[in-house]
Amino acid sequence: MIKKQNLWFLTLFSLILVLSVYYLTMPSSLFTTNNGKNVEEKNVSIEESEILTALRIESEDERTAMRKEFNMILTNIEASVEDKNNAFEQLKLLDVIKGREEELEQLVKEKYKLNSFIKIDDNQIRIVVASDKHTTELANNIMRSIQEKFDDKMYISVKFQV
Repeated sequence: MIKKQNLWFLTLFSLILVLSVYYLTMPSSLFTTNNGKNVEEKNVSIEESEILTALRIESEDERTAMRKEFNMILTNIEASVEDKNNAFEQLKLLDVIKGREEELEQLVKEKYKLNSFIKIDDNQIRIVVASDKHTTELANNIMRSIQEKFDDKMYISVKFQV
């Protein structure tokens, strides 16, 4: 039987090995600098997908912090069995919610041909849609499509982002 300490060591060692192989196989042109040459300034514009990506990253950071907190409870020797069970259930719930959000984003993409970000908090669903069209009819149709996937009444908000 492998001990937890040995398993962690092997996992971290494997990760370091993979990263070092990746580093060694990267082209050397990525590491060169411009050596004082003038660099042209470029205008940066934010695209629709970048806004959605930023929202996804923010959401993932929140979930990572929550996972870390729950994992600390799970690995704490002094924590009660009830606390550990609650932490484990919360970890499972985080995964279920993330899967549900991805499923709903895919629904909006397939049905309305729109990129979106969906965040579920209890019975509230926040939808950010990357679209130039800002019609109440489209928002109502999206809300109905999302509500059909739930048995309970959900409070759904749709925001259009240009």
